[in-house]
Amino acid sequence: MKQRIVCLLLGLSGCFLPIQAQNIPVYLDESKTIEERVEDALSRMTIEEKIALLHAQSKFSSAGVPRLGIPEVWMTDGPHGIRPEVLWDEWAQAGWTNDSCTAFPALTALAATWNPELAMNYGKAIGEEARYRKKTVLLGPGVNIYRTPLNGRNFEYMGEDPYLASRMVVPYVVGVQSNGVAACVKHFALNNQETERGTIDVVADERALREIYLPAFKAAVQEGQVWAIMGAYNKYLGEHCSHNAYLLKKILREEWGFNGVVISDWGGVHDTREAIFNGLDMEFGTWTGGDDWSNSDSYSQYFLANPYLELIKAGEVGTAELDEKARNVLRLIFRTEMNRNRPWGKFVSEDHSKTAWEIATESIVLLKNNGNLLPIDVSKANKIAIIGENAIKKMTVGGGSSSLKAQYEILPLEGLRKYLEPQVEVVYARGYVGDVSTEFDNVSTGQDLRDNRSPEELLKEALVVAKDADYVIFIGGLNKSHEQDSEGADRKSMDLPYGQDKLISELAKVNPNLIVVNISGNAVTMPWVNEVPAIVQAWFLGSEAGHAIASVLCGEVNPSGKLPFTFPVKLKDNAAHSLGAYPGNDGKVEYKESILVGYRWHDTKKIKPLFGFGHGLSYTTFEYGKAQLSSSTLSRHEQIICSVEVTNTGNKPGYETVQLYISDLKSSLQRPLKELKAFRKLMLNPGETKTIEFAIDNEMLQFYDDTKSAWVSEDGSFEILIGSSSTDIRTKAKFNLK
Repeated sequence: MKQRIVCLLLGLSGCFLPIQAQNIPVYLDESKTIEERVEDALSRMTIEEKIALLHAQSKFSSAGVPRLGIPEVWMTDGPHGIRPEVLWDEWAQAGWTNDSCTAFPALTALAATWNPELAMNYGKAIGEEARYRKKTVLLGPGVNIYRTPLNGRNFEYMGEDPYLASRMVVPYVVGVQSNGVAACVKHFALNNQETERGTIDVVADERALREIYLPAFKAAVQEGQVWAIMGAYNKYLGEHCSHNAYLLKKILREEWGFNGVVISDWGGVHDTREAIFNGLDMEFGTWTGGDDWSNSDSYSQYFLANPYLELIKAGEVGTAELDEKARNVLRLIFRTEMNRNRPWGKFVSEDHSKTAWEIATESIVLLKNNGNLLPIDVSKANKIAIIGENAIKKMTVGGGSSSLKAQYEILPLEGLRKYLEPQVEVVYARGYVGDVSTEFDNVSTGQDLRDNRSPEELLKEALVVAKDADYVIFIGGLNKSHEQDSEGADRKSMDLPYGQDKLISELAKVNPNLIVVNISGNAVTMPWVNEVPAIVQAWFLGSEAGHAIASVLCGEVNPSGKLPFTFPVKLKDNAAHSLGAYPGNDGKVEYKESILVGYRWHDTKKIKPLFGFGHGLSYTTFEYGKAQLSSSTLSRHEQIICSVEVTNTGNKPGYETVQLYISDLKSSLQRPLKELKAFRKLMLNPGETKTIEFAIDNEMLQFYDDTKSAWVSEDGSFEILIGSSSTDIRTKAKFNLK
């Protein structure tokens, strides 16, 4: 007993002292199951202690139970790096000098790798950094579907396709949680715009919900066994998602069997009774309930704090819901803080930089390469002109809650100079001035980007620099400023800002060897697409951005990224905008396009995209053989195997992502022309052939029938379409379902 008291006084949650098993309280005995430990701890707690578990005590922490040695819970923003420390009760920086993290590529970039193995590496590395910084929960990843190219937060998500997002989120979650840190998948659900995000009521039919917007969350829960889910700001069925009975109780708990903790987005709670009865476990936020700068005890006035306790004491509500919430929080703590076997983690290590570089290089998409202008032939180049603000602007600061204080960030101009000089002369011209701000949430990049020259002066300088260069590399696009790729506001237009379209067209007139590198987390219009021979889609690539871009442009790495969303020619080609279904009115936004999101809309309506979903070229070429089926008939309880040979017919090693789509040739309900159902990324050396096999089963053929509230498949003919993208199908095969 004496040893146990010492252990509790020291606050050692797992208790490292050699206490005899029979003397250990069940909640401290790691030989017991987590459920046994949870129930034992719960039985020892007062109502006040249970309430304290459910709400924030600071901007990023919630209370433990000091009397029992149960530790606090500490959150950190992700999902691209570990947020710098803020003051206990304010958003101002804490002023630490050891909280500069590795900045990993944005999740849109991760999705563009189409590589689940890299998603695992990403999760493991960022989880290690979170663990080293003593965090309990990493607030990420995000898997909201890319519905409109104007959504300011698309760069934090994994694209437009629910299957791709599902395959990428599961290994990310597993990787994070291998460190004893909880991943928190967000934002559940239907958070597809930043405009009026805290009040907008989403009207989406059940098919769209089940087929498009929920599958990645479901995969994270049932396959990834994620330990936390974050509720979204918006409403669904008239209820805010952070306390939405249908989403949190009916679907998440009852249907999917989720046994983790539901955390509100910051300030996403609006009512105590709804929070009690509709499935919320932990309340965090700013300006929530009684939170006010004039209130020195604001956290006690959160909806799940004193207002909840007062309802219990008044006999207006019982304690069954309280116990269930406390169970969920305790389960989180026992999985994380009170698991003494979890690894210690590490921070800004060499292997984390390598992981960031690998993800960044595999994510870069070669959109166009007429005349094989890329890769740059360094041996034949004397001078290369680099033009554009994004070549010199740091992108790790800004964008909202994913803003970081990175230990380092290699800029594109820096990376290219390191690669090219001194063999090649590199000259730079800014070309345009965009956002010169260099600070967000009191974190500064340390840059001074002010430039008082007129647009005409900047254009003239760029043209002079470009005219006699062997290659011109324009590096522009969006940034993470307000109303671009940033939390809190959507874009006003799909066009490039700051007069970049005119600049690109003028550059194309003076030098035919023009390469445009677009840095963004969203699709942009390209009115100059036919004037430019080579176009590269980069992303917000984090610490290793410059190295990665240089590696791809100069041929050290053969590009293998594929687009995780469709690039429309113009905004009206996007389904939501074509139907006038964005941003909504009178407090509601109706998803009139239903299941026809992204390429599903373009295919079904026969609208040619600028660049299709899954598109991405290589410095080599690949030839596909004919798809072969093991049987022409599929029964509901068996599989058939589809095989296809792929050959590298070029002269460079390279990755190809083989994509398998399925088309239901006759259905009682409308279905998209085709849907992604499998993919495989493989490396092939020149002349090498590999055979890929895909297992086709009944589940891949199902759709959600909202008249039956069930997933169904119908007898009939189906077609398999295999190709390099949604717009580049190489081989087809038909089969029947019986």
